[in-house]
Amino acid sequence: MNREQISRLAHADHPIAAPLDDDAVRRLLDHAIPRGGTDDAPRALDLGCGGGEWLLRALAAHPRLRAEGVDRAESALAHAREAAHARGVQDRLVLHQADAADFTTAPGDGFDLVLSVGAAHAFGGLPATLAAAREHLAPGGRVLVGDGIWEREPSPEAVAMLGDFADLPTTVDRVAAAGWTPVHGHVSTRRELDDYEWAWTGSLASWALDHPGDPDAGQALAAARTHRDEWLRTYRDSFGFLTLVLRPSVPPTQR
Repeated sequence: MNREQISRLAHADHPIAAPLDDDAVRRLLDHAIPRGGTDDAPRALDLGCGGGEWLLRALAAHPRLRAEGVDRAESALAHAREAAHARGVQDRLVLHQADAADFTTAPGDGFDLVLSVGAAHAFGGLPATLAAAREHLAPGGRVLVGDGIWEREPSPEAVAMLGDFADLPTTVDRVAAAGWTPVHGHVSTRRELDDYEWAWTGSLASWALDHPGDPDAGQALAAARTHRDEWLRTYRDSFGFLTLVLRPSVPPTQR
């Protein structure tokens, strides 16, 4: 059982692969997706889209929106295609199998919204994620980005496990210094963080218990147990998650 299979099973009951509840996702998309002001349909791009849940919800809520998603995992993209057909939005969704960091947009073909939530590792961190998003952004567009923060001083083990994040004020300062202005944001609550981890470990463990004869059941149960122990013993008291809606501080024509 590879990481993609484990992730798919672990997110069965929490398809947003980040510690955000449904109301938070809806509010973030409402602030991020352009409304009116142009005859052209707004366009969104998700870099590291996984199963496409952000785009699927955006397409369902905004009938004029057209979207594209990029991910290296064919199994995740296949799930996104099936879900798009089930929700009747397949005609407005294009999916690309590619590394998000290597994906390119044709000159003059920018997007009104660029998303990358929980995928900063694919770019080498938040600053590189924002730099990549800028390359795909149309004039007047917005970026919706989510990444980890430290809410309390982490242990060395937590840093080694999750990454060298900063605290909330420092993270926002760094985003601003990189040329972005936050226009909306959400700091995940303790309930959202815990709900996500319980869903991740519980969904994976439940699958293993429901399929005792599957050759992968033992590995899935062990992965759920390991993840739960790491969460409870190593990073639960220090890890947080920040999602921001950003606009370039200086319009592209003035840079």
